[in-house]
Amino acid sequence: MISLTDEMAELLDSALADGYSCVVGTASKDGYPQISPKGSVMAYDSETLAYWERAKRSALDNVAENPHVVVYYSNSEKRIRWRFHGDATVYEDGPVREAVMARTVQAELDRDPERIGVAVLVRVDKITELSGNVLQQRD
Repeated sequence: MISLTDEMAELLDSALADGYSCVVGTASKDGYPQISPKGSVMAYDSETLAYWERAKRSALDNVAENPHVVVYYSNSEKRIRWRFHGDATVYEDGPVREAVMARTVQAELDRDPERIGVAVLVRVDKITELSGNVLQQRD
């Protein structure tokens, strides 16, 4: 079962302001990996992460081809390193896009003044520490 803890939700939601932005790892359909910093990663609900994809470049192309992603959060001050593994879904319009945009940190929205971005939800299947220790896993 996946249930993001209060600590996870709080740290993810404040990651950009705290100076610990998340990195999202994607891969093309051929398996070529790519990583991108995402300052807008948030806990969408107890088992889902979300982010505002404003760049709309290779990470978005990869998600369209291969939905398997990993979101990496590292906070050296607290000595926390989490990996959230799951499948991503893109929302180009509609209520999910609007909800994610409404919760996106202002600094990221300021970089997308025309609001051309899309919402990406990541249904988390596993949470691991950098050591590989599994903290939670979907049944």
